[in-house]
Amino acid sequence: MAPLNRALRRRHLPTTETRHPVVALAIVLPCAVLLLALFGAWDQLATQTRAVADLIGR
Repeated sequence: MAPLNRALRRRHLPTTETRHPVVALAIVLPCAVLLLALFGAWDQLATQTRAVADLIGR
């Protein structure tokens, strides 16, 4: 295991750097829209959204 530890230490990877939530959303939303369009799940999305809104009480 010692060679692996040395190799990982040499790479200098950032360990505590986080991404801003808006940037993460900008990365994920186009992929989500593409998947929804490809699989025709708009009706399911609307149904799930309505169910969650009912659970919250709105």
